[in-house]
Amino acid sequence: MTDLPTFIAGLPKVELHVHHVGSASPRIVAELAARHEGRTPVPADPAALADYFVFRDFAHFIELYLSVVDLVRDPEDVWILTHEVARELARQQVRYAELTVTPYSHVHRGIPAPAFCEAIEDARKRAAADFGIELRWCFDIPGEAGLPAAEETLRISLEERPDGLISFGLGGPEIGVPRPQFKPYFDQARAAGLRSVPHAGETTGPQTVWDALRDLGAERIGHGISAAEDPELLAYLAEHRIALEVCPTSNVRTRAVATIDEHPLRRLVDAGVLVTVNSDDPPMFGTTLNDEYAVAARLLGVGPEGLAALAKDAVSASFLDTGGKQRISAEIDAYVATGR
Repeated sequence: MTDLPTFIAGLPKVELHVHHVGSASPRIVAELAARHEGRTPVPADPAALADYFVFRDFAHFIELYLSVVDLVRDPEDVWILTHEVARELARQQVRYAELTVTPYSHVHRGIPAPAFCEAIEDARKRAAADFGIELRWCFDIPGEAGLPAAEETLRISLEERPDGLISFGLGGPEIGVPRPQFKPYFDQARAAGLRSVPHAGETTGPQTVWDALRDLGAERIGHGISAAEDPELLAYLAEHRIALEVCPTSNVRTRAVATIDEHPLRRLVDAGVLVTVNSDDPPMFGTTLNDEYAVAARLLGVGPEGLAALAKDAVSASFLDTGGKQRISAEIDAYVATGR
C-alpha cells in the first residue's frame, strides 16, 4: 500500500457539502476582484487572499463570504466559476458532487434567474465532458436574508427547475435564524420532489438539528456537529441513517470548534452516526477535500481501508441513483484492491 497522502489523492470520492462561490480558487477570486477593482474590498492579488480569509468568528466569515459573492456579477462570471470548481474537484478524483448554490444572492445582485440557471447548467454539462465529473445542485436559502429570500429561492427552484437541481437547503448564520420559520418553503420544495438538506447544529446546539429534522424534514444535515452533545439525537440519527455532512477544518476556521483536536467527529462515528467528510468553502479555509480526508484519518485513527469506508458512506448518503452509487462504490473497491 502506498503512503496515506498518495492513497487519498487517488481515492475516488463524492463531495456532498461544498459551496458554489465558496469553492472559487484564489486565482478566480483575484481575477474577478481585478475586474471590479475600486468597487470591492477583496484583494486582486491571490497571495493576499490568505490574509483576507482570516475570520474572527462566524459572523465575520459571512461578511467576507458575501464580499466574494458580490464579485459574481454576470452569467459569464457564473459559468467560469462553476467550470473551475468542477475542474478542481475532478483533480481530487471527485466523481460526483452536490454543490450548494445560492441563486437568491446572484438574482438579488441583478443576474436574471433564467440566465443564472442557464449558466450553471451549461457549465455542468461542459464539466461532465471535460473532466468526467457529475454535478448536481442544492439551491439554498441564505438565512441572513430571511423569509423574502426563502420565497424567492423556492420560486426560482420550482419555476426554473434546472435539470441538475435535486435538493433544497438553508445556509448562512444559525444564531437568530430559527429553522421552524422556513417550514412552509421546505414543505413545498419537498412536495415538488426536492430533497431536504438544511444546515443545522454548527454554531448552535442540538435543538437546531431537532428543528431541522422535525420542521424541515431533513434527510441530511449540513454540519450537525452539536448532535454530539445529545445522546438521544445521536441515537435518532444513527437509527434513521440521517447523515451529517461534516467539514472539520471549516468548523475550526469559523470558530465553531476551538481546535481540530476538540472536533467531535470521533464521537459522532463512535455513536454509529453516518458521517460524510466534506470541504465546505475550501479555498477560504485553506483546505481541500483531500486535506479533509487526511484530517479525518488522524481524528479517527484509520488508514486506507477506513478512509475507503468513509468514501463509500458518502456515496451511500448521496442522492445519486442506484446505478450511480453502485458504479462509484465498485470503483472505490477496485482502487483499494489494487493496493495503490
